[in-house]
Amino acid sequence: QAQLVESGGGLVQPGGSLKLSCAASGFTFGNYVMSWYRQAPGKERELVATITTAGGITNYPDSVKGRFTISRDNAKKMVYLEMNSLNPEDTAVYYCKALRQLTGHELWGQGTLVTVSS
Repeated sequence: QAQLVESGGGLVQPGGSLKLSCAASGFTFGNYVMSWYRQAPGKERELVATITTAGGITNYPDSVKGRFTISRDNAKKMVYLEMNSLNPEDTAVYYCKALRQLTGHELWGQGTLVTVSS
């Protein structure tokens, strides 16, 4: 069964760092573009990072550019989101998404909560 499982969320102080992980199973990971999204309470889900299948290209919105880094390990079927200089506005449930551009097939993880607070 194809699935994505996020981990690494938790409580962190403003200015701190956190690294999220997403483990993929049950599908050909290397064929999928991987992304991280987040959804804060009362807000729409927003894209925070994307990485191409081979990991050669990454994209970030201005809100996290320079602070967040997405990476992937195709051999381990893992994607990561390293987050630095966190602020309370980064508080959200973070989701991992896999997308096969050829077919439009996509998968979502269940999310992991990140809380930035003193």
